[in-house]
Amino acid sequence: MNLTITPKRLRGAVTPPPSKSQAHRYLISAALAGEGSVLRNLADSQDIQATRRCLAQLKTDSPFFPHLDCGESGSTLRFLIPLALVLRGGGVFTGRGRLMERPQKPYFDLFDEKGIRYEQSEGMLAVEGTLPPGVYRLPGSVSSQFVTGLLYALPLLEDSSEIVLTTPLESRSYVDMTLEALDRFGVAVEQKPEGFRVPGRQAYAPAEAEVEADWSQAAFWLAAASLGSAVSVEGLRRDSLQGDRAVVSHLERLERSGEAELDVSDCPDLLPPLSAAAALGRGTAHFTNAARLRIKESDRLASITAALTALGADVEEGPDSLTIRGREQLAGGTVDCCNDHRIAMMAAVAATRCSGPVTLLGAECVAKSYPDFWKHYRMLGGEILEYTGK
Repeated sequence: MNLTITPKRLRGAVTPPPSKSQAHRYLISAALAGEGSVLRNLADSQDIQATRRCLAQLKTDSPFFPHLDCGESGSTLRFLIPLALVLRGGGVFTGRGRLMERPQKPYFDLFDEKGIRYEQSEGMLAVEGTLPPGVYRLPGSVSSQFVTGLLYALPLLEDSSEIVLTTPLESRSYVDMTLEALDRFGVAVEQKPEGFRVPGRQAYAPAEAEVEADWSQAAFWLAAASLGSAVSVEGLRRDSLQGDRAVVSHLERLERSGEAELDVSDCPDLLPPLSAAAALGRGTAHFTNAARLRIKESDRLASITAALTALGADVEEGPDSLTIRGREQLAGGTVDCCNDHRIAMMAAVAATRCSGPVTLLGAECVAKSYPDFWKHYRMLGGEILEYTGK
């Protein structure tokens, strides 16, 4: 689906979708608890559909290894690899887009140490073996998703285990969300200076939980507001564990003139909306520690640079950074969304301050995380023409 946006400021109130990160965690916890949990305000994005689909496969009583289609969801893949070993002795994981290209080395290093077999080929990962209790050493600087995957699986083992972080943990807020979900569903984890101690022989207990609104999706509307649109975002919890609530302070910094350096290692998903705000800001923004964004749905450092440059922004890409010099207005143009939901939403926000139309190629990719994004954009007064063609 291709769209052309006629630039104009947006106006009105919007409630972002439920937190995808929290929904993954509550769904997995509820599945492990068996019957009796009540979950409210669940999203129906493609990523959440992938987690639902894979959990259903893990719960079947087939004698064969489950085939787990993770779609394009990195959370689904990395959260469920250890659980497939514990619950079914392994599984075959598949995915689409760039998902199966994402690095799994922290798991592979552990599997080599623990005697777990794995085979990775184009578009497929098969794992087989028994996840034993013990010490699990892994880096915290690649992705917190590996830590979360182990935190879900290790409580089910026959004895206690430890997760030892060999490098500082980035995106700590996502692990905090995992710990909150585990505690809510009756699982205890002890935090230690070097990582986590996980008692074995635990059982997940049914619970009630309501998924809160997603700060990472709200960030796009908050960025639009910072650029002059009269948009108010409703339903957000100011005391949320979601690390992306940092968007408020980051946007305040970008609204000032002068130089701003923002470390995005703990909030990588904020880089697209913050980049849109910086491209139309009053100063120069330096986004640092962003190398992990190269292994998302697209190489986001490259795709952000290409998209904003196509609209007339001044963007300089580094190996693990972006430097963006703000301009009063962008010209508009054509953006390839690179099958990346956050690139499409970033371009839509930037379009509110363009002098000419903005055409988005492959705009349907927002369904990965925010299926109603274009509906909400129109609700706020956005003018969108949908068309087919090259």
